[in-house]
Amino acid sequence: MVLRKIIKIDESLCNGCGNCMIACSEGAIQIVDGKARVVSDTFCDGLGACIGECPVGALTIEVRDAQAFDEETTKMHVDQSKSHEIQLRVGKKQGSWPTSPCNVTLHKSSDAGLERHVRKLGSPSQLSSWPIQIRLAHTDAPYFKDARLLIAADCSAFACPSISEFINGKVVLIGCPKLDETGPFVAKLTEILRSNEVKEITVLHMEVPCCSNLVRQVLQAVNESGKNIPVEQFICMIDGAVTKEKKAW
Repeated sequence: MVLRKIIKIDESLCNGCGNCMIACSEGAIQIVDGKARVVSDTFCDGLGACIGECPVGALTIEVRDAQAFDEETTKMHVDQSKSHEIQLRVGKKQGSWPTSPCNVTLHKSSDAGLERHVRKLGSPSQLSSWPIQIRLAHTDAPYFKDARLLIAADCSAFACPSISEFINGKVVLIGCPKLDETGPFVAKLTEILRSNEVKEITVLHMEVPCCSNLVRQVLQAVNESGKNIPVEQFICMIDGAVTKEKKAW
């Protein structure tokens, strides 16, 4: 044990958003029972790259006795995590359910195993990737390559009866232009567009005035990415009817 800097997480403040887990390149943080936790002192370098990503201020740096940071062990841990993630993405275990809810490509599963005990309601999901919350999306996820994006307001899935028609064949990202901070939203989307050859973007938002900001955020990200990506805008009314904005970018 050595006296050193290490991340401290206040679980009473943590909302389990996962931003810190994504920011931690050493894989020291995981979401356990809905809360962020340092899984091993050995993996935490104590530099605090994750702190600025926490929206509720649950992360701080403290000085305490802890296991020394082990770079070699950490590298092995990260490599093993990436290997497991790749296996999930390429579907080596077709038909099995992923052990982690984030950062996987979804595959149509069979009736074998756990799914036999799950009551199926309605039509199967059209989602082809996960996660869909833009704050949790990885910019280098393989499903962004040559993707057609659907960027939808959070509420649209509940108000739009034809949502499955929008989702079909597209990689979905969702956000709320009123609740999500504009800066991080635009920065994340810009990074996704810069890192991938996205073919087109469809924006679906609600008719309420604040929701139209979603289009402006998307257009700002496209502009900052330096890419020429066509954008279509659809507006979902409160009654579920959908109209298409004639102007395309």
